[in-house]
Amino acid sequence: MKCSVLAVPLLLLVCGCFRLSQAQHDPNNLSDRQIMVHLFEWKWNDVADECERFLSKMGFAGVQVSPPTENVVAWEPTPGVKRPWWERYQPVSYKLNTRSGTEQQFQDMVNRCNAVGVRIYCDMVLNHMTGDWPSGTPATGGSSFNTGSKDYPAVPYSTYDFNGRDKCSTSSGNIENYGDANQVRNCQLVGLKDLNQGSEYVRGKIVELLNRLISYGVAGFRFDASKHMWPGDLKVIADRLNNLPTDKGFPSGARPFIYQEVIDLGGEPITGAEYVGIGRVTEFKYGKFLGEAFRGRNQLKYLKNFGEAWGMLASGNALVFIDNHDNQRGHGAGGDMILTFRVPKLYKMAVAYMLAWPYGFTRVMSSYYWEQNIVNGQDKNDWVGPPSDSNWNIITPTINADGTCGNGWVCEHRWRQIYNMVKFRNVVHGTTMNDWWDNGNNQIAFCRGGKGFIAINNDNYPLQQSLQTCLPSGTYCDVISGDLVNNQCTGKSITVGSDGRAFISLSNAEDDGVIAFHIQSAIGSGNQGTTTASPGVTTPAPSCRKV
Repeated sequence: MKCSVLAVPLLLLVCGCFRLSQAQHDPNNLSDRQIMVHLFEWKWNDVADECERFLSKMGFAGVQVSPPTENVVAWEPTPGVKRPWWERYQPVSYKLNTRSGTEQQFQDMVNRCNAVGVRIYCDMVLNHMTGDWPSGTPATGGSSFNTGSKDYPAVPYSTYDFNGRDKCSTSSGNIENYGDANQVRNCQLVGLKDLNQGSEYVRGKIVELLNRLISYGVAGFRFDASKHMWPGDLKVIADRLNNLPTDKGFPSGARPFIYQEVIDLGGEPITGAEYVGIGRVTEFKYGKFLGEAFRGRNQLKYLKNFGEAWGMLASGNALVFIDNHDNQRGHGAGGDMILTFRVPKLYKMAVAYMLAWPYGFTRVMSSYYWEQNIVNGQDKNDWVGPPSDSNWNIITPTINADGTCGNGWVCEHRWRQIYNMVKFRNVVHGTTMNDWWDNGNNQIAFCRGGKGFIAINNDNYPLQQSLQTCLPSGTYCDVISGDLVNNQCTGKSITVGSDGRAFISLSNAEDDGVIAFHIQSAIGSGNQGTTTASPGVTTPAPSCRKV
């Protein structure tokens, strides 16, 4: 609902609008689940299966799914390039029909995931429609379109609904100077037909689409390319969205979660801070800075105050991640500092730090594999779409005996070192960081209240140190090297004394440069490897020092 100045005292108006926008920072997650996963390019049926068999059991809060709206079928954009992943980011209509499935399958996925407490967040392309395509180019739902006349009858949109030369001053009609905020927001992004969100008609069609998804039980949205839309226009759109439906299990008055893609590394006129009144903002500095630290361009000791002190957004305004579907391919932000599944040891260390560190709402990436073709530092295969059959239909991930994925899917979220840190974050939620230790270089450790402890070694020599863990005395299972199963550790065990201290041994030669444990990984705690995490603590812990 929009805030109106009619018959509303000014104080109530300001407070009401503030509450509305702040509510859109809330992921609508269950209280004991704190992390979303991006199941990039998964089919709707497969997402639903994963919610039921794995994500709900491992304590994941939600799933970001690929754009659900009908898109162009990109058969041959360049010779030999068929069905690239980026075709999903060129919508033809607002029908819910893609390679991931039909509208009915989409609704079924949302219902099944909500039923097990896993929220669905949709990646939404609202800035633009397609780029230039020849007449007769197919779309995933069978709709026709004409890029020359900017005619998308299945919405419908016509040339009047797009930003024209009256708003974009460049000779090409595309963005030519990122130092000019008007160009960035009014001109075409790499030739994509730029919608005018200042138009009441366009706003109405977008609100209509988002409210339809809300009615199905979708909990929130990622606004793709938000940097290329005026924040005032997005605020109007967001404020007109319906509350989440109580018949889908949401509390009365719950607002849809909104997080906006704004690439802001500094040095440009458009900043992420301009968008925080609408919802959270994707904090691209986060993955860049951690990539630099773990790749040796910086030292881990400096991560002691990681967050706002590093020039990043306030924690409650930030959505954070190590990598995403763009920058793991060299697009977007961070360059060659971005960590991905291709450097697994460093990647798992960085994800462990992210999930242990109290900043932002976190998103874990889940990828598929593609063979790189690096030419002059650029991957010429960065376009490759998801694992497919001979007819370019997306194929279902297989689940191996050890729980990892096959059929070309990487599934980082199913790596033990990552899903066990998801539980760690759930367990320590509500605490702050305390009892920081470092060796003056790249060995660090810290506590999360009296609930969890983590140590990381990124030096080229072992970590051998007696450290304060802040946990009650007992024997704990390291959740990086194994699990607590049948009241025994399948990996390392750590003994904590009555003073809360433990001797931590972490060789630089180990596959994983992390040790982590928490109150629910204690032998005798009654918790086992696949139980859903709870943030409660019933035993007293040693006093811990704030830093």
